[in-house]
Amino acid sequence: MDADDLVDLVRNYNPRSDAELIRRAFAYGERMHDGQMRHSGEPYFTHPVAVAAILTEMRLDDATIVTALLHDVIEDTRSTYADLVKQFGKEVAELVDGVTKLTNLQLSSTETKQAENFRKLFMAMAKDLRVILVKLADRLHNMRTIKSMRADKQVQKSRETMEIYAPLAGRMGMQWMREELEDLAFRVLNPEGRSSIIRRFITLQRESGDVIYRISADIRHELEKAGIEADVFGRAKKPYSIWRKMQEKEQGFSRLSDIYGFRVITQSDEDCYRVLGAIHQRWRAVPGRFKDYISQPKSNGYRSIHTTVSGRDGKRVEVQIRSRRMHEVAEAGVAAHWAYRDGVRAENPFAVDPAKWIATLTAQFDSADDHDEFLEAVKLEMYQDQVFCFTPKGEVVKLPRGATPIDFAYAIHTRIGDACVGAKVDGLRVPLWTRLKNGQSVEIMTAEGQRPQVTWMDIAATGRAKTAIRRSLREEDRERFVKLGRELVRVAFEHIGRRATEKALTTAARQLGLAGPEDLLAHLGSAEITARQVIETLYPELAAKTGDEIDEARAVIGLSPGQTFKRADCCQPVPGERIVGITYRGRGVVVHAIDCEVLAELQDQTNRWVDLQWHSGRHPPVHVVSLDLTLSNDAGVLGRVCTLIGEQKANISDLRVLDRKPDFYRMIIDVELRDVEHLHAVRLALEADTDVAEVKRLRDPSRRP
Repeated sequence: MDADDLVDLVRNYNPRSDAELIRRAFAYGERMHDGQMRHSGEPYFTHPVAVAAILTEMRLDDATIVTALLHDVIEDTRSTYADLVKQFGKEVAELVDGVTKLTNLQLSSTETKQAENFRKLFMAMAKDLRVILVKLADRLHNMRTIKSMRADKQVQKSRETMEIYAPLAGRMGMQWMREELEDLAFRVLNPEGRSSIIRRFITLQRESGDVIYRISADIRHELEKAGIEADVFGRAKKPYSIWRKMQEKEQGFSRLSDIYGFRVITQSDEDCYRVLGAIHQRWRAVPGRFKDYISQPKSNGYRSIHTTVSGRDGKRVEVQIRSRRMHEVAEAGVAAHWAYRDGVRAENPFAVDPAKWIATLTAQFDSADDHDEFLEAVKLEMYQDQVFCFTPKGEVVKLPRGATPIDFAYAIHTRIGDACVGAKVDGLRVPLWTRLKNGQSVEIMTAEGQRPQVTWMDIAATGRAKTAIRRSLREEDRERFVKLGRELVRVAFEHIGRRATEKALTTAARQLGLAGPEDLLAHLGSAEITARQVIETLYPELAAKTGDEIDEARAVIGLSPGQTFKRADCCQPVPGERIVGITYRGRGVVVHAIDCEVLAELQDQTNRWVDLQWHSGRHPPVHVVSLDLTLSNDAGVLGRVCTLIGEQKANISDLRVLDRKPDFYRMIIDVELRDVEHLHAVRLALEADTDVAEVKRLRDPSRRP
């Protein structure tokens, strides 16, 4: 193709095109790439020309066509940004520079880098969407000619195309490009799978004849009877689309029903619904397979009616119904904004403003706190179909398929999401994990003081909701840890007759390498450090063991010389209880309480049993025991429990809330004790408190050595 051929392609839809500008760009690009060759052996400049030709099919403006011709000159030749500004103006130079930057992004790299590069990609999109249009056309031509590349490069480019560029084209409404990119990548990534689909199609056609022709004729017949003028097109779905359905539904090819698709293009918007009526009168509609994107358009401007019916011989067929103007946008997607006809921008009422589309797409990405959240949000947006739900006032909320009332609440406002306690769908109360469907009306119930729950992370589907939940949980956890840490340090200081002043905490934080007193308390509350460590940091002389205490390393009697021991986590024995040791190769002896359930599994392995007993005398308070407490959910109860434990000269090393209800909550408190008498004293003090409903010693056989 030479410059005149390209000019003719542009002038077919834009007679007022600046032919001289295109010819100059053609000549400049050809000169810059002179001597460069593609892997196929062709002159390199054939590639930019082919990219420009692809963009003419979308009837794009002169600046985009010129950018396609020049999109590799900054990257691969001696040409510079300043040269392009001088020769072709700032608009073209900016576009070429944008495409160059995208070319340098490794979108299939490691997760963190990939997320950051995705962010850059969306920033480029926000600046000028035509950059992405050129990049997509560039990728399409590269995939069409991929056979000339090395095998490993083919796989890398195909995977990147399948994961990033094809979904992006679909998200922009360019479904034809998405399908071709997917099929070209599928050809490389799974050639056997693709060939098997094509072979089965050929067999099916041989057995049943030309189904597409017969069904198309049936639809035309029904439209003629109804007096509706429209064009009818039919086709078999692309091999990759069928392969994906087979994987999703876990069905073989023979059991797939809707492998044919039909499109009806009407003369007017009103005729779309008349066509729908005619089709549903003739064939039975398949429940749950109807979507009206005319009354509820997609954010990229896509409008169409989708219905699936049981057609000839009971075969399911999908029918898309749209007007000619809707079809133009359906083919071009967001690119329809730049489409030309007869020398002027096409006046299509359904074409969306790219700036608004980008704004809606990127709004939630900006709120992502880290790379993983951003990448998750991008992939959710790119890979998911959308459902449209309504607020009680009739406002539309767009969500990805699989979204729940939690996602709906956060889509309205973060404050609504955080305070959500329940939801009604179409007037009926439903669980928060319910998957929403198209057209449902959703009412969110809120309550003051409600906070997001950890389980919501598994319920939410959107990046926006997950990000907000994470942020709230982090803030709530920190508040809770600081509060708990303050109680732990107060009790620990009182235990040695000191006060936990702000100055003391500041000094301890500095010595432990922490940011400040609040950071110290948060680390205490989350059990990252212990109150004992804080005491030892400030008052090593008070924290030191007294001379009459038994050395922790010599707490048991009966070990062989050189043997080490460890208390079993499953039963947590303490001095004063009857014990037995079990040998483990390379790990020494594990000490169990004599009534530990785990010992029943080892009764036939008597050669591993070691007769042990605790050393008599005073043991230090270092033996951790887990207590399972059920407490009243009232103000001050937790603080009082910590005080009661501290009064018994015991230290709390960790605390975990298992279940929180409006009236009671259950928690595990790890307490450092001397012996069984010390344990008895702590339990007795807790059981005597009116707000402590139950105290149990936690023994968990699953925590075996």
